[in-house]
Amino acid sequence: MPVNEVQSVCEVIEQLKTEKKNIHKLTPTEIRAAFSLAGIFSLRMLGLFLILPVFAIYAEELVDVTPLLIGVAIGAYGLTQALFQIPFGMLSDRIGRKPVIVGGLLIFAAGSVVAATADTIWGVVFGRALQGSGAIAAAVMALAADLTREQNRTKAMAVIGMSIGLAFAVSLVLGPLLNRWIGVPGIFWLTALFALLGILVTLYLVPSPVKTVSHRDAGAVSGQFARVLRDGDLVRLDAGILLLHMMLTAVFIAVPLTLRDVTGLSVDQHWLVYLPVVLLSMALMVPFVVIAEKRRKMKPVFLMAILTIAVAQLGFVLLQDSLLGFGFALLLFFAAFNLLEATLPSLISKTAPAESKGTAMGVYSTSQFLGAFIGGLAGGWAYTKHGLDGVFFFGAIMAALWFFVASGMKKPSYLSNYLINVGVMSKADASLVETELRGAPGVGEVVVVADEGVAYLKVDTQYVDFAILDEFSRAET
Repeated sequence: MPVNEVQSVCEVIEQLKTEKKNIHKLTPTEIRAAFSLAGIFSLRMLGLFLILPVFAIYAEELVDVTPLLIGVAIGAYGLTQALFQIPFGMLSDRIGRKPVIVGGLLIFAAGSVVAATADTIWGVVFGRALQGSGAIAAAVMALAADLTREQNRTKAMAVIGMSIGLAFAVSLVLGPLLNRWIGVPGIFWLTALFALLGILVTLYLVPSPVKTVSHRDAGAVSGQFARVLRDGDLVRLDAGILLLHMMLTAVFIAVPLTLRDVTGLSVDQHWLVYLPVVLLSMALMVPFVVIAEKRRKMKPVFLMAILTIAVAQLGFVLLQDSLLGFGFALLLFFAAFNLLEATLPSLISKTAPAESKGTAMGVYSTSQFLGAFIGGLAGGWAYTKHGLDGVFFFGAIMAALWFFVASGMKKPSYLSNYLINVGVMSKADASLVETELRGAPGVGEVVVVADEGVAYLKVDTQYVDFAILDEFSRAET
């Protein structure tokens, strides 16, 4: 190595280490960004999920309804969401995050109005598809990345992720209650109002970023798609989230009708089943997440949850004559569903290359929404051909297929993503900084993107010394 290169890297390293900063404490702007963006996300997801526990029953009154079209109406948003979410995210890189988010929420509101005023099943299908066309997920995540420093980005994303889970849980309980008070058309009108509230939050509560840039950890990068799609383990995980949401959508074609027609529970009382199921399933999930992450038993816990989904689907058939038995099957289903929803993104993060996480998550999210659409279509077909039990048997078969596919997954690396703002530098200096970072304890992978000024790391949190890594940071306090 030439002497001038040695001097150069020494100067870079010393410059990066000159001042320790309190870079892990969320600033007021970061806190405001995380919670306001979580509010936008949760309002939108509530709008999508509130009809799940009641729509199959409401749809029986619509003109031209068939069991197949009930499923299509429930899952239609997934197809358009899958088609538009990555392009809208990339568009936000060009024209700004807030214009894309506001435009997406306006489209979502329009779809809600169409569905609210429809008296045919085709009108609701169109309205739901229009709702999904307002695909703002990628733009919201990119804006969160714009408004947070690298070391704090995971915290902001976690707040947004928790808001989605909470919105889903609330919708199961609130949907039947709202159906009693304002009916399904009223729920669609309410979701339009939620979208307009989301616009106000975007314009007046969400901070405006100083600059808009593409983030490899939070958004898709066109040059990374081939690498992500060639990774067998990532493809397995994408197939997994597709199958999981396929089963979820199909289940909500059959569960409300089974609760009404087989167990004899009126739709206004369905919340009495969903409330304890939601609370208990969330409590049951937690210890298994701890075992998977802290004790590094991710693969066995993951496979156990898939098997539990299959058992629950069979339980829907075998135990449906008893409200208590059917409720127990629902508890198994949602406990396993929540566990898989929590572990799948973690597995994507562990499996994806450090600088390709955003692209991997983009493909993963697209697979999730596509699964919702296919689940509505396939569940509706199963209902048409084989009745409600056919929907549950279809889900059990899909879970068994998933177990077979997931069994070939490699043992996870248990490396977590960590970002450092190292400042823009030459490629030569970036290579030397990479070498220095790679020698730190607990670091498994390092890629420094010179023109972005960001180091993308995969680290073992049980062994890494974050204080050493933070010496390289140029992040402002």
